[in-house]
Amino acid sequence: MDAQTNGGAEEYSVENVEKALHQLYYDPDIEHKNTAQKWLMRAQVSPEGWNFSWVLLSLDRAPEIQYFGANALQTKISRHWADIPAEQYEALRSQLSARIALFSDGPRMVLTRLCVALASLALHTIPDSWPNAVQDLVQCFPPGPALLELLTVLPEELHTSRLPQYRKSLVRAAISQTGPTSVFPLLLRLLDQAENSQDEAVGTGAALGPKVLRCFSSWLLLDIPLSECEALVMASFRALHQPELFEMASDALVHAISQPDAHRYVNTLLKLVPAVLQLEELLRHAVQNGDMESTHGLCRVILALGQNHARTLLEQTAHWQSFLALVNMVMYCTGIPGHYPVDEMTSSLTLTFWYTLQEDIGSMERERKTMYLQVYRPVYFQLVDVLLYKAQFPTDSEYATWSSDEKENFRIYRVDISDTLMYVCEILGPELLGNWYDKLGRLLTAPTQPTAWQQTEAILYGFQSIAETLDVNHSDVIPGLLGLIPRISVSNVQLADTIMFTIGALAEWLADHPVMLSGVLPLVLQALSNPDLSVSSVSTLKKICRECRPDLAPYAPSIMAVAQDVLIKQIHKSSQCMWLMQALGLMLSPLPIAEILGHLQTLLTPHIQQLESLAEQPQTPANRLAIIHILGLLSNLFTTLNIGPNDTEQDGTGAMPKPPGQGPHPVVVVLQQVFQLVQKLLAKWINDSQVVEAVCTVFIKSVKTLVDDFGPMIPQLSEMLGQMYSTVPQSSALELTRELVHIFAKDPTHDVTVKLLFLHMIAVTLAVFERGPRDHPDIVDSFMQLLLQALKRKVDLFIADNCDFKALFHCGLISLKFPEGPTVKSACGFFTELLPHCATVPAIGQVVHDEGRLLLETILEAIGGQAPRILMDNFADVLFYINKHCFAYLPIWLKETLQRPDFPSAYVTPEQKNTFSQQILRERVSKRKVKDIVKEFTLLCRGLHGTEYAADY
Repeated sequence: MDAQTNGGAEEYSVENVEKALHQLYYDPDIEHKNTAQKWLMRAQVSPEGWNFSWVLLSLDRAPEIQYFGANALQTKISRHWADIPAEQYEALRSQLSARIALFSDGPRMVLTRLCVALASLALHTIPDSWPNAVQDLVQCFPPGPALLELLTVLPEELHTSRLPQYRKSLVRAAISQTGPTSVFPLLLRLLDQAENSQDEAVGTGAALGPKVLRCFSSWLLLDIPLSECEALVMASFRALHQPELFEMASDALVHAISQPDAHRYVNTLLKLVPAVLQLEELLRHAVQNGDMESTHGLCRVILALGQNHARTLLEQTAHWQSFLALVNMVMYCTGIPGHYPVDEMTSSLTLTFWYTLQEDIGSMERERKTMYLQVYRPVYFQLVDVLLYKAQFPTDSEYATWSSDEKENFRIYRVDISDTLMYVCEILGPELLGNWYDKLGRLLTAPTQPTAWQQTEAILYGFQSIAETLDVNHSDVIPGLLGLIPRISVSNVQLADTIMFTIGALAEWLADHPVMLSGVLPLVLQALSNPDLSVSSVSTLKKICRECRPDLAPYAPSIMAVAQDVLIKQIHKSSQCMWLMQALGLMLSPLPIAEILGHLQTLLTPHIQQLESLAEQPQTPANRLAIIHILGLLSNLFTTLNIGPNDTEQDGTGAMPKPPGQGPHPVVVVLQQVFQLVQKLLAKWINDSQVVEAVCTVFIKSVKTLVDDFGPMIPQLSEMLGQMYSTVPQSSALELTRELVHIFAKDPTHDVTVKLLFLHMIAVTLAVFERGPRDHPDIVDSFMQLLLQALKRKVDLFIADNCDFKALFHCGLISLKFPEGPTVKSACGFFTELLPHCATVPAIGQVVHDEGRLLLETILEAIGGQAPRILMDNFADVLFYINKHCFAYLPIWLKETLQRPDFPSAYVTPEQKNTFSQQILRERVSKRKVKDIVKEFTLLCRGLHGTEYAADY
């Protein structure tokens, strides 16, 4: 390939192309392959591509060489159409037609690319230069593989083409008109021949059948009216009975029936109902033979009609019986024997249908709705039985053979069934609960043979699915259900899990009927000690503690004892331990403070002792994880342990305020007790960001939960936080400072302390910026958010002799240029909050006056292409506030910055820049309009305006 480096026209010669292709396909060196591929990509778009492509398409060359020649032609036509003179259109068309005829017998990949090339040419010349393209193609080529391939790729190429939208619509309209008149009669004739032919070798016989149906599917992309496809649709139904045509026929039918406007052709839809009903025998035969593919295909066809057109067909009340028969076919598909996804893969398709049918019935006028509810209530009761049957687990031995993917798919399938049951209960109401309760009672009290646990589990799963959505407070079934649950013999993890989740789903009901807690809470506490029931037992306890906590005082010692035991024995994974601590915080909150402190001492002492031990031990990964785990336990406990009046805001549970005169909040007491230990840990682990973050999270969660009650901690925490950040600046310290600013900046008791801390954090962070902040995007992001919060909360925090506004302004400018999106968004937020203070805070006004031009320049650079387009709304916000609060300066700044050549981009002209300036200066009211202006300008700056890429973004 030496010629490739010599330059000139000889670079992309036929010989060099063939050498590069040989290297791409046969050279074992991956670097050589990559080099060859890049060179070939340049070759096919080069002017020489027009010459070597035709040579490569000679019959004596290898298929991969022929394919490259065809692909190069297709690329030139589809992407470089403007390079082709109009007088050459017809010659190019003739050449392509001749090559297609030459390759009509294959290779298939070459024929397809040539057909795509001719289709692309047709799209560029319809309707102006070649108005009768489709008719000409049908007449030019014999009815065989080449013509079918051409007709198939034409709509597909239009669907994916890069034509401007207005032109695409024009071409679509021109082509779609030819479908019923020129294409469909041909397809119908060929399909009839395929049905009648038993000879696979006959070109227009059975061998063409799948190609005909694929071509029909392709033309359906053009949204041709269903009434004009009717004959082909009926022929496709007949084709379903031929195994070699089944797959393409089912696809074609689904596409035809599912077209967006098919509902307009009621008469045609009514003709399709009997055609679908006649598939019942074929469907039953496929199910009985275990033919999963055919079952799946037939179900798709049934649903295409039933699901997409339920409303239309329901409105034809004279035909209600035939639609009911169609619904029963769907029911058969829902209840296909076997376990999903191992024995069958079809039943999951049907679940959305039942929701759609219910919605359509529910939205009808009163008379029809009443009639259909009477008809379909028995159907939905039958559906419930089918769904609970399908939700049943297989036998333990069978389930053990399933792969992890199969188990996960079954879990998702059961979630979908649960959602369907939740919808169904809107039609069936409390009667459904009574139905299940009776079944469960019969199962548990049957005197004869023992019941398989799967049946019991499925009924409980049904209760669990609807308990949180149905108004169970008016049902007399729930007390009986909770009375039956302790009688269930549990010998299976899945059954035990479902029992737990069912109890959890009834937590709100238990809150209104606390007398029932004594029957179920022992079951939950017992399950808590079983690691196999970790998720279900802990989440259920948390729900009970959240909903029923005013009534849990009598059970608090038992709950605490079990929780302490499982935490010490490390029964659960770390995430479940965190949930458990949240549950305990919720449970403890309503208790008297003295009791809370007693429980906390018992609960936390072992963990604090372990933390003390870890503080003395060397820094190892295992010790790090242990420290983070214990700090996480404290964080999660403090997240929910709230006895103050802010509980309603934080958790929505409305606990009573802390009585006055009872001393500090229990969380503050614990924090003060462990404060020196935390300082000791930090001294050793100060360079470990994960440990520092875990420490800060303890205080962040506490501040958010306690709000004003956290006040006693402010002095010592501020001192520790300042020292910690001075030693090793980390983003989590800034986040904690932000919370303190948010809550205590206006508190006269602590505002001075918080201000001193805030100014200290600024000073240390400015030093980070001076050393180079690029390696610390997290610190930069958190710093911008801290400044933003301070500006929102109390701008007076910045008023101090040692607060350098100019330096902060430049930190913001630097942050705007970071590649990390979150950091840029935070920096934009800082400026949008800063600029409104120009008039009220002289120091800010002076900095903006002196440095505002730099801010505008940075914003324009970003808009010009230096920042991702997804961030343009954020930059537009800053530009809007510059215009709103610095209107006297903005015209001057715009003129100075935009008069520079090639700024902010070489793609924009002086006229376009002037238009942009005038648009921005005129818009001082609507942020939305400024965002639209910026989006338009950034496309111009990037050379993307008017492109398909820009439109699709």
